[in-house]
Amino acid sequence: MPRPPRTRLVLALSVALLAPLTATAQPPLDVPVVGICGDGQAADMFSSTVTGLKANGDGFLAVRSGPGSNYAKIDELHNGDVVFTLQRKGPWHGVIYGARSRTFCRGARQYPTPESPQGWVHGNWLKDLAG
Repeated sequence: MPRPPRTRLVLALSVALLAPLTATAQPPLDVPVVGICGDGQAADMFSSTVTGLKANGDGFLAVRSGPGSNYAKIDELHNGDVVFTLQRKGPWHGVIYGARSRTFCRGARQYPTPESPQGWVHGNWLKDLAG
């Protein structure tokens, strides 16, 4: 049985390796989540837990692409999930969440890393933990 041409093999391997990354990729945000980098003396972000969602209701907190219910729902959070707020616009919190949540500073701005799940949630369903 002949071997596949080298280019076909490289392409097949590239697709196989990149598929897990693109399958979990989050859609781009309409309003980016950006925080302020501190001086190390105070917290740059604070943590909260999702709470108060009714089991017989929707049962989830919508993560949106911008600070408002008119923005697209891009994910869901549930009671007990922990989020880290980087930014606030009125009652809306720009958050990162999940085990891959990381940020970096560039100048005075704090940005989520590309692999960090992120978006906007309404603060009515958040209870501050620490920060």
